[in-house]
Amino acid sequence: MAEPTAQSSIDIAAPPELVYELVSDVENLPEWAAEIERCAWTGGATGPAVGAKFKGRNEHKKRKWGSLCVVTAAEPGREFAFQVRIGGVPSALWRYQIEPTESGCRVTESTRRLIPRPVTMTVNRLFLGIKDRDDHNQANIERTLARLKEHAEALAAKRS
Repeated sequence: MAEPTAQSSIDIAAPPELVYELVSDVENLPEWAAEIERCAWTGGATGPAVGAKFKGRNEHKKRKWGSLCVVTAAEPGREFAFQVRIGGVPSALWRYQIEPTESGCRVTESTRRLIPRPVTMTVNRLFLGIKDRDDHNQANIERTLARLKEHAEALAAKRS
């Protein structure tokens, strides 16, 4: 995979399988993922599998947009990734990598632009009011990982 355009990692005191369960359950992503308003499996998909599709709805400063996402990796306890398509055009690849640690796991969330930076910058500035999409994604990843950690650790404590 080419270098990510935004990426961060966090240690979570929860089993890798539980964290995978959370990141791959796209219908519940809005509970902890920044900018996502709602997601739903589509095209007959009911869960994470390579090739499965889901529709996403995002919001930023009261501006909303939709996307079609296609799962590109679904390895329980290890990795969940998907390609985002807007207007049928592949625009980004999002990835959650999960590594076991002594106290639970380390999660790395990353994204990579699939559209040239000048195009992304112009479209995001004009239509969404986002000055720099890469910086915006970096901040969102950090917020998302903090929320994921809180959510996963609370769920792990409840299940133990």
